[in-house]
Order: sequence, then C-alpha cells, then structure tokens
Amino acid sequence: MKLLIYSHFFAPSIGGVENIVRSLAGGLAELRRPDGTPEFAVTVATQTSAGEFDDRSLAFPVVRQPSLIYLYRLIRGSDVIHLAGPALPPLLLGKLARKPVVIEHHGYQAICPNGILLQQPDRSLCMGHFQAGHYLKCLQCGAHEISWFESFKRLGLMLPRYSLARGAAANIAITQHVSTRHALPESKVIYYGIEDGRAKSFIEQRGGKNSHQLRFAFVGRFVPEKGIPVLLDAVRILQDEGRKFEVLLIGDGPERPRLEAQIARDGLERHVSITGFLSGAELAAALDEVQVVVMPSVWEEAAGLSAIEQMMRGRLVIASNIGGLEEVIGDAGLTCPPGNPKALAQCMKQALEDNGIIDLLGKKAVERALGLFLRGRMIEEHARIYRGLFS
Repeated sequence: MKLLIYSHFFAPSIGGVENIVRSLAGGLAELRRPDGTPEFAVTVATQTSAGEFDDRSLAFPVVRQPSLIYLYRLIRGSDVIHLAGPALPPLLLGKLARKPVVIEHHGYQAICPNGILLQQPDRSLCMGHFQAGHYLKCLQCGAHEISWFESFKRLGLMLPRYSLARGAAANIAITQHVSTRHALPESKVIYYGIEDGRAKSFIEQRGGKNSHQLRFAFVGRFVPEKGIPVLLDAVRILQDEGRKFEVLLIGDGPERPRLEAQIARDGLERHVSITGFLSGAELAAALDEVQVVVMPSVWEEAAGLSAIEQMMRGRLVIASNIGGLEEVIGDAGLTCPPGNPKALAQCMKQALEDNGIIDLLGKKAVERALGLFLRGRMIEEHARIYRGLFS
C-alpha cells in the first residue's frame, strides 16, 4: 500500500507532532507481510526545509516543500493520504484526486480559527463558537491577534477545512477529549505511543543519587497557553513559606523575556533557572535529578506528549486537570485547576512533604504508560485503519 503522510512541520523542526510523525512513518515502513515484503511504501511530504538534517538517515523518503502540482502528483500516486492536521491544500487535492484521506487531529485546527480554543483577549476557554456558527465571535477573537481583514480571511478558510474534515475517510483523535470536542464523523481515538525501552521506575532511574533538595521541572515551549507564569506564582507562594526546592524551566520561546522579568520582579532567582532549549544527551542530563515535572497548561492540551514521556520514565507529573492532559495522566499523577497558583503550590507542597508519593505515583505512571502509550500499539492501530479502507 502506498501511503503519503503530509505534515506541514517535520524534522529538523522540533515539536511533539514532528516527533510522532517521524516515529509513525518509521514504524509503518518497518511492517512486513508474511512473505517479508514491506506492507507500506511510506513517503512523507512537508513544507519544512532540510537545513543540515540528513534525510538519508530515515527509513522512508521525504519530499520537502513540494509545489501544489507536485503534491497533487504525490497524492494521485498514493493509495491513502494521512494528514498530520487538517492542512487545507492536501485536503482539497485529496478530494480532487478522489483518494481516501485520513486526518489525525493533534490540535483544534479543524474547529477553531486560532487552533487552540482560547478566546482573545482574556484567553478564556472557548466553548465552540465556530461549530455553533457564532462567526462574529470568531472574527472578534481573531481581530485581537491579527487585523480584521486577516481574521476574516482566516475564518473563510475554516469553512472548507471543517467541511472537508467532516467528509474524511477517517478522523483520528489523539485523546477521547479531542474526539468529543471535534464531534466529527468516522472518528477513532489512537493515543500517542513511545518506545517502551525507556520505562523505568523512579527509584531505578535515580540510581541512588540524592539531591540535597527536591527539583521540579517544566519542559516545553515558552508560549502563553503553557501557563508558566502560574508555575512562577506558585513558586513565589512556596518561597514565601520558606520552602527549599529548585525549578528548572527547560525550553525556549516568545514568552521568555516576560518570564525572565517575572522571575526578577518576584526575586525567584535562587529557586528558578532557565536552561534554554535542550535535546538528546543535554536534556537527559538536565532531567537526571528532576523528581517532578510540572505542566501548568491553561488551554485544553490535546494530549501532552511531554507528560507521556515523563510518565514512561517514572517521574511524578503535576498538571492542570484540563483537556487531554487530564485524560493522559488519569490517577497516576497530581492534578489541579488551570490558572490557579494556590492549587498548584499545594500539589507541589504534597511532593515536598511526602517523598513517598513521588515513588508511589511514579511507579503508577510507568504502569499506565506501558498499558496505554506504547509505540507498537500506536503503529498497529494506524495500520488497521488504512487496511480497513480497502477491506
């Protein structure tokens, strides 16, 4: 079966979607029929340039920045089109070529003009104005970020995107929450999956090291919806109580200057440090003595790949009880209301006062991750959908 996977962003771009697409494509390319021949001939198309990345290191070909004509040829020559998000050009070309299109919804781009279901300017949760036909609300929301003209244009593009998503051969949601929010036909939930070889209990991972004080970490992009200022407010509360602890902010992004200003304003320098973006061995080293990962999101996270990765490693995750993030963590972590620094500080205080809860929930997190978030399961469930289109 010839499978074309389209992902607007791909390696060397960094992000959860890029990582999942790369893992999925590689896993599908490795599947074999009983006679040993490949079951899927996988090609990835993307708008991301290669830069210094070597595409030859991958088990599948990558077509970068194809023209619309070339993209149409790729679609015409494929049996199934998989879209990592409802990108409009391949959606339209797939319809034109009469090819089955499978959309994987990693966010809310099919049902929200800004893609994150946050209303501007107060950044409150959107209850679904676009789906309800409240287009003026969408225009007003967009006008606080971009011009009225651009907001109108963005809304205009949403209409065919939503219509084509409703007509897709299959819609894959990465959590039940995402599926419920979209309410699209032909929907199926497939959780993210990562390598199970990384699963360790927290005690085994710690390797006998004893940090002189508890270390928390945030890992991710520095953008408003991640709620990092809420974490800093919680740090200030704990600092005022005389608590001893450390917080690493691992990542980078447009909000970094504001975060640095908040740290300086509240005198948090002795508790909080920013590492910048880290990956590979550097990231592993920074996390080596981190016992607790905090995810204080204020938007409806579609899933929370970072949470899954840390659960697989046996770390305690403290997160907002919102969206797919709450679903992913289940009862294997500590949760609190989004945007509530007092509640977040209370969760952090639990970890500070009871080391046993870190080990207990860390082990529970590994068990949950092994039960729900394995890469092999993710790949097989995708393959089953593609096979079903021709059964």
